[in-house]
Amino acid sequence: MKGLFRVVLSAFFAFGVMFGADNPSSLEAIKARGVLKVAVFGDKPPFGYIDAKGNSVGYDIYFVKRLAKELLGDENKVEYTLVEPAARVDILESGRVDIVFANFTVTEERKKRVDFANPYFKTAIGVVSSEKDYITDLKQLKGKKLIVIRGTTADIYFSKNHPEISLIKYDQISDAFQALRDGRGAALTQDNTLVLAWALENKGYKVGIGTIGGVDPIAPAVKKGNTELRDWINQTFEKLGKEQFALKAFNATLKPYYGDFVKPEDLIVEGGKF
Repeated sequence: MKGLFRVVLSAFFAFGVMFGADNPSSLEAIKARGVLKVAVFGDKPPFGYIDAKGNSVGYDIYFVKRLAKELLGDENKVEYTLVEPAARVDILESGRVDIVFANFTVTEERKKRVDFANPYFKTAIGVVSSEKDYITDLKQLKGKKLIVIRGTTADIYFSKNHPEISLIKYDQISDAFQALRDGRGAALTQDNTLVLAWALENKGYKVGIGTIGGVDPIAPAVKKGNTELRDWINQTFEKLGKEQFALKAFNATLKPYYGDFVKPEDLIVEGGKF
C-alpha cells in the first residue's frame, strides 16, 4: 500500500508541476523572472502604438504599466511584443507572452481558446469613409468593397452577417488605412473608437456609421487555464476602480485624440464592471 501511495503521490505531484508550478506565466514565475511579458498593438493609436521615441504608448499601455507596478514594483518591467489582430490568440497559446493587452474584444468563439479577464473598455463596430463617397448606411456598400483588418470583430461580423458586401482583408491596421486612402475600398470598418480617432486626424474622412451591432466588452486575455493570473488581473482592476484609474487613463491617452467628441462614460469600464 505504501508503494502504491508513493506512486499516486508522485503522479499527483507531476500533474501539479505540469499545470501549476511549471507554468511560465504563473505569478510566482513572473516575479522570479522579473518582467511581465505582454502582447500589444504597435499601430493602433490611441490604444497601442509606437511614439516618436520608439516607446509603446496608449490607453492599453497605461494599464499594462500599472499592472507591472502592482506585480513587480516597477512600471517599466514589461517586455512588449507587437502583435497583429489575427495573431492574438496564437501568441497566447504559444506561451510567448503572459497577457494579451491589445484592444481584444470578448467573443464566445475566442473564449473557447483563451481566458478573458474582466473588461476595462467597451466598444462597437463603426465605418469610416471619404467625404466624397460618404457611407452612412450599410445598403450603400452593396456592390462596393469594404476594408477590414483580418481576425477582428468587424471582420467576423461582416463575414457572417453581410455576405453581400465584398471584403478586402489586411493583416496590419496601418496597411488597411492606407488602402482606404488609396481608394482600394469605399470604406473601412473597425472599432468605432479607432475609426473616429483616425477620422479626426485625417481631413476628408468621416465616420458615417457609428454603431453596428451591440456594445462589446474589451478585456485582457491570458492562456486558457491560467486562472491564477486572470483572477489577479480582476482583483487588480477592482482595486484600480476605487481610484477611477480608467478615467485617468482616458484623460491621459484618449481625450487628446477625441477632445469633446466622446464622453469617457461611453467608453471606459471602471473596476472591471461592464
